[in-house]
Amino acid sequence: MICLENIVIIPTYNERENIGHLIDVIFAQYDNFHILVIDDGSPDNTAALVKDRQMKYAGKLFLEERKGKLGLGTAYIHGFKWALKRGYQYIFEMDADFSHNPKDLQRLYEACAAGGADLAVGSRYVKGGGTINWPRNRILLSKGGSLYTRLITWMPVRDTTAGFVCYSREVLEAINLDQIRFLGYAFQIEMKFASWKLGFKIKEVPIIFEDRKFGVSKMHKGIVKEGIWGVLKLRWLSLFKDYHNRVKNTGTASYTVTQPGEKVLAKTK
Repeated sequence: MICLENIVIIPTYNERENIGHLIDVIFAQYDNFHILVIDDGSPDNTAALVKDRQMKYAGKLFLEERKGKLGLGTAYIHGFKWALKRGYQYIFEMDADFSHNPKDLQRLYEACAAGGADLAVGSRYVKGGGTINWPRNRILLSKGGSLYTRLITWMPVRDTTAGFVCYSREVLEAINLDQIRFLGYAFQIEMKFASWKLGFKIKEVPIIFEDRKFGVSKMHKGIVKEGIWGVLKLRWLSLFKDYHNRVKNTGTASYTVTQPGEKVLAKTK
């Protein structure tokens, strides 16, 4: 019987140097995890490498190809909907570049499955967490961004921009994913903010974040700017407009659950 409990969503854009090895490492460590790669038309043929691996990991490795670089946030939203339709219980976010250690997937899972959390965040900024080989300017930007976010939103999360996360399906089903509009840092912040506003329990699990060894960072000024203004917008909406009702999924979505890779036969609301 194929386990539909855990799936790791990994967005990619020009990650050929990393993705194949990452897939091999995850499957070597875990029998109960599947992987969904969402590739945004990588010119370096990242998707072709994933397709080659699919022959080896049939029924466990999946690929969604999108035309063009559409943004991290939309990739994850696409992946969340894909995973919910297929019945996965715990849905993970993870970078493709080994900055997130695959060994920590189990710790995030246990925080939700056995530790009482609805949402587990791999955190650099709680006791036991940290960074390795990360440029000082990136550390200052990340820590400053998290402090800024906490001061503006009052959200009780220390690593607000973290991208290594485990969601229980109840969290993602409760959020109106079409109302999550940000793409970069602000996307990660808003998903945590929406979860918190809807009353879900967030637990931070300490991790060591290591800078990528291969490939190029996707960080740019536009992402930083979006983060700054996005946080202010979230605070404004939560103070003066009914943010809770905007992000709450009020529909009664019902999905026909299939084996991964099969066509979804029905969806009703």
